[in-house]
Amino acid sequence: MSEFLMPSLGADMESAVLMQWKVKVGDKVTKGQVIAEIETSKGVIEIEVFQDGIIEKILVEPETECRVGTPLAIIRSDEENIPVSSATAAQAQTEEAPLEKAKPDRSKDTTQPQRVKASPAARKKARELGLDLAELAETSDGEIHLSRIESAAETEFKTPSADKMRQAIASAMSLANAEIPHYYLSASINMSPALSWLEEINKNVTIKARILPAAMIIRAVVLALEKVPELNGYWQAGHHHVCKEIHPGIAIALRKAGVITPALLGAKDMNLSRTMQALDDLIMRARAGKLRGAELTQQSITITNLGDLGVENVYGVIYPPQVALIGLGKIIDTPWAQANNVTVQKVMKATLAGDHRATDGRTGALFLDKFNRILQNPKELL
Repeated sequence: MSEFLMPSLGADMESAVLMQWKVKVGDKVTKGQVIAEIETSKGVIEIEVFQDGIIEKILVEPETECRVGTPLAIIRSDEENIPVSSATAAQAQTEEAPLEKAKPDRSKDTTQPQRVKASPAARKKARELGLDLAELAETSDGEIHLSRIESAAETEFKTPSADKMRQAIASAMSLANAEIPHYYLSASINMSPALSWLEEINKNVTIKARILPAAMIIRAVVLALEKVPELNGYWQAGHHHVCKEIHPGIAIALRKAGVITPALLGAKDMNLSRTMQALDDLIMRARAGKLRGAELTQQSITITNLGDLGVENVYGVIYPPQVALIGLGKIIDTPWAQANNVTVQKVMKATLAGDHRATDGRTGALFLDKFNRILQNPKELL
């Protein structure tokens, strides 16, 4: 028997709301299968199980807020045939009680906000529409259902989700600034060869299969990290751990407000076309609130691109426990001197933020040099 626990999806996460079970008692599950949805300050996240087995008992009901580490369900392996006793389940619930059940009585404390009762479907729809459930609750009797959300869709409410996300980001960045000794290196990259090559590639494919410069740049980062792996990893318990897999966190602006950086899992094993497909899928699911837990916990480095907003230089803050962040600026027409000739080329500023505990300026410079060389010889990207 083993316990399926409320996962930690970041250093700033202390608790989350179990929104929905996607399995029931008796269902057989396999490693990597999504079995539940939880709500955090980053949105609604799908969480996976990390073992094969059978759902023996569900310990927490939907719409319950739980601390990280709370047992949510009990799973037995296929070889085990002995059901969990009621005493075992009761003990698990007692030792790690969900927050809502463990909270003291605050009925007389008017300063403590009460959690709004709403169905999972209503809560998700309210988030999509930017509606504040607390304000809707003031004019509703009992639990808020989907029909109530849909009827209020054209009424102006402001959602607190952006504030919650901003608070989570602020917490993580404060920790990063306090603990990580940053160093910054910047290089000007001539993007003309890569962009011309990409234009030729796209001439021979359908519109749907066309590759954007963003995917090309991500692919170049991944190839450079294979040559300079020290930047791809974590600083944990006072030690530098290099990650064998490359899972770049991609900064994605959400439609309502805020930024999220889910991991492009397994990027090392993707060619350029597959990188584009995976990026499209990741952006779509991030904005729809359909990310998985692994995509929010396994980033081994972060890539942030603010070029579409006209920013030329990006000096980012490393997200702990990662040890590096790559900031990319706008591609602009710039005078470029080469072989005693001055021409106008399309140039991008690439900036590396490194953790000085894990690497030094030479390591960062080697990475930027390799990144540049790959983009000057774009056939390597295939």
